[in-house]
Amino acid sequence: MTDNVADDVRGRAREAIRRSGLSQREFATRLGIDPSKLSKSLTGTRRFTALELAGIADETGVTVNWLINGEDDAETVSAAPRDSSAVRPPPARLADHPKAAREHNRRLQIIEAAWTLIAERGYHSVRVAQVAQACGTSTATVHYHFPTLNDLLVEALRHSVKQAFDRQVAELHTLADPYERLLRLVELQLPGSDRLRLEWSVWLQVWTAAALDPGMRDLHADSYRRWHETIARTLHEGSRSGVFRDLDVEETTRRLTALIDGLGIQVMTGMPGRTVGHMRDTLRSVIDRDVLGR
Repeated sequence: MTDNVADDVRGRAREAIRRSGLSQREFATRLGIDPSKLSKSLTGTRRFTALELAGIADETGVTVNWLINGEDDAETVSAAPRDSSAVRPPPARLADHPKAAREHNRRLQIIEAAWTLIAERGYHSVRVAQVAQACGTSTATVHYHFPTLNDLLVEALRHSVKQAFDRQVAELHTLADPYERLLRLVELQLPGSDRLRLEWSVWLQVWTAAALDPGMRDLHADSYRRWHETIARTLHEGSRSGVFRDLDVEETTRRLTALIDGLGIQVMTGMPGRTVGHMRDTLRSVIDRDVLGR
């Protein structure tokens, strides 16, 4: 990242925090870092980590793509969500209207609470009252933002899509080598952390909902297409540059994403011998054989 780009990132981070209506100290607490670290990053004496950029995006509703490139749908290493409602950046006027800023922050808080509860307990076990309790608000407030529980499931999926997009842009935008980027993409999908296991849990439930409810299929397909395009983009670049073998990008993408899904399901459901380490080793072996041609 050049100094000019870093300056732009700092400026947009300051703007995102300003729009949130929170003080820098409050925001640092929400971000889980020391206020002095946030201050140093905003003034240029240290750089934001990828995790911090993703955290800023998550806490404010902007995207990492906007923080780094100035546009939510800027061309980058990861395909942007096509569904514009999956990304709802806060308008600049929020900072000048404290009540509107509080409502925006409350909406983000409700989405995060619902996402976590759905992932931990299952969609059909979650009640609006539980979401309200987790947020310290009323059921009426939750219903104001999301009239039905299905609306919360839809938003939980969009939240997962946005989180994945933010995480990928933050982690991958400095990796020029397609092979390194593909391995990192795989690493970012492994259900090896508590957060990623929750994300996988939401996806498992969305797959079930899409199989049973035709109304969920378009939303699921649009969300999954973004992941497919992200893998395909890296394969195209590696094939054109000669880093990868000459391959059928679309077919290779279909096989690789299907393998990631299948192995992830086996890990999540506790199949004997199916660990995160096994999933990583299997995917790297397949990439080396089928993509690199080793």
